[in-house]
Amino acid sequence: MFNSRKIPDRPPAPVNVSVMHLRADSATVSWEVPEGDIIIGFSISQQRQDGHMQRFIREVNTTSRSCVLWDLEEETDYIIQVQSIGLYGESQASKKVHFRTLKKTDRFSSNSSNQDDPTVQGLDKSRHLQTGEMIIIVVVLVMWAAVIALFCRQYDIIKDNDSSNNKEKVKPLSERSTPEHQSGGLLRSKFHPSVPSINIIEV
Repeated sequence: MFNSRKIPDRPPAPVNVSVMHLRADSATVSWEVPEGDIIIGFSISQQRQDGHMQRFIREVNTTSRSCVLWDLEEETDYIIQVQSIGLYGESQASKKVHFRTLKKTDRFSSNSSNQDDPTVQGLDKSRHLQTGEMIIIVVVLVMWAAVIALFCRQYDIIKDNDSSNNKEKVKPLSERSTPEHQSGGLLRSKFHPSVPSINIIEV
């Protein structure tokens, strides 16, 4: 007897695969999946058109329909294919999509679909956040440097005032001690105990 149990089919291949946000070293791949199938991830194969540098990107437990490709070479032709990952395996590979990266001097190509890409929006927001954080750090460092410089300046002024006050206090004491010493010397030089003379009277 043959087992009549039907083996679940694999999910269908992704459709409408396209490449957007081309740069010299990155690009964004997006695709669509037919409705009615449970998709839990995706797999992307990437290679240069000359056959070198093949890369596989696989992610599960995600409903994302886009992926950013990094570390690409400028002015280089690439070929990519996308597969959907379902509960019972992977789909067949999508049609091959060719694209070429830009020069480093070329500007970022913008269109209406670029603004709707959540991946690129997240990247732009993270860059803005990093720039804002750097500005805040620089401002805080400058403020701390100003506070330290002001503290050092006030400390030097207080130190100079204390040293000048000590000098003024010591000077009158030295001036008052000199006359006392002189007067004491004069008193000692003028008054000496005299030896009484004894007269002997002969009887």
